[in-house]
Amino acid sequence: MPPQFKLLNNIKIISPQTLSEFEKYYYFRWYYLRKDLNKKKGTEKDELELESIHKMIIDDNNQILGVGRIHHVSKIESQIRFFAIHHNFRRKGLGFLLMNHLENIAKNNNSKTIILNARINAVDFYKDLNYSVIEKTNLLFGVIQHFKMKKVL
Repeated sequence: MPPQFKLLNNIKIISPQTLSEFEKYYYFRWYYLRKDLNKKKGTEKDELELESIHKMIIDDNNQILGVGRIHHVSKIESQIRFFAIHHNFRRKGLGFLLMNHLENIAKNNNSKTIILNARINAVDFYKDLNYSVIEKTNLLFGVIQHFKMKKVL
């Protein structure tokens, strides 16, 4: 783990299981990834939800501190999407911890690479985790520049 991070105590990474947990998980995704773009609830989901692995970091009080999702693109490649950390808990190692967890899921499923589309303000975070920029991609909702990134596992 990079030395500048200091992990919080009493956190765990879980998969949402109940309807209530999924509602909170999706609300977190909408709040941190769509709300500021004035997008309606529902835009935080896509057609791959049922075949994806969903993870969230929670604290002692079951407060969600971060979320991420991984799905398999092929037998040897996975994709991480909908990754977000609570604003008050950034730069504390939670993003690193959750990404590492998702990467281990990919490795355990024999993926050789992981791809993701990073917002421009997150590119350096992913570079610190050894992802490389492949190409400039879309403007999310015509507003936020994204970059396709890749990591060889």
